[in-house]
Amino acid sequence: MIRAGRRHLVRTLADLAAQQGVQPQSYLNAGHHKAPGFPAPVSSPQARVRLYDGDQVDAYLTGAPVPPLPTEDDDDDLLDRREAAAELGVSPRSWDVYKNHPLLTEHMSEVGGVEHWPRGIVHQYQAARPGKAAAGRPAHSGDQVPRDQLLDLTAPLLDADPATSAAAVTEELGVHRNTAQEALLRLRADRMADLMDTDPSLTPDQAAVALGYPAGQVRRATVRAQAVLRARRAAPYLADVAQALHRQGWTTTATAPTVHHPADDIVTATLTLDGPTPPAPALVWDERHGWRTATSRRHPLTKGAVLPPEGDGIRYLGEGDTPTPGALIAALTSSAG
Repeated sequence: MIRAGRRHLVRTLADLAAQQGVQPQSYLNAGHHKAPGFPAPVSSPQARVRLYDGDQVDAYLTGAPVPPLPTEDDDDDLLDRREAAAELGVSPRSWDVYKNHPLLTEHMSEVGGVEHWPRGIVHQYQAARPGKAAAGRPAHSGDQVPRDQLLDLTAPLLDADPATSAAAVTEELGVHRNTAQEALLRLRADRMADLMDTDPSLTPDQAAVALGYPAGQVRRATVRAQAVLRARRAAPYLADVAQALHRQGWTTTATAPTVHHPADDIVTATLTLDGPTPPAPALVWDERHGWRTATSRRHPLTKGAVLPPEGDGIRYLGEGDTPTPGALIAALTSSAG
């Protein structure tokens, strides 16, 4: 940590190299900072960026006794990510979520390119932070992890322990158990699909074993992994359709449809028709029955995997589950007329 009042003294390895008139890489290669008696970094032991106290370094370089740093904690001490997490008794990855709180973002400062927070502010946040419910998240609150960050934050937990449970993810990230279960399902299924892509001879169960996933935790993932593979095989076709619809002027971009898995063993995709004069608000592709129109841009899919009946703006288009782009456009034009 950077002790109170000593921020202006902090130096990086690049600063130390410049002080001795050498390039940073030469300084690292020579290991000057690892010489006997050289002052220890003020950054946390596992920090990727080492920071040093200038007074201590200057004393060492002149052969003077290295002065000790203050040992008494102060509210103005600056804590890095790992130190702040330790202050709260949570993991650094949990801190990555908590640090988005307005109180912490307001008082975050970078020193040597590293984020730091005053000890006193961390304590203020701790005092204001709701206690954890039994499920591992603050009482009467929603998930603490934004949906778009969930997989990125869960993936390292699965990397560290392939057998990690939803309960462990819930405790670590402060999310609902169902949210944690869904994240693990998606990650495991995607990774199993990756392995099966690389070695088509593998079954889903064999891929799960190779990745170290316990059988009791991957029953749904083995089904979904096969659906993920089918979605990947359908991707070129869906991209071709998106391009054709864009050329027709029915979409403002040629972005490929968004793939969904409303049930573990089903692949669907949605495409918003946001051009000037589209024949329908949106299209849905379902691997079971091909394309159909949808009446809502915001919610084109029906709940679950239910196939809606024709009528009231819903029309099934083309022949088979993968009609050519031309056939689809013809069917859309006909239904619009």
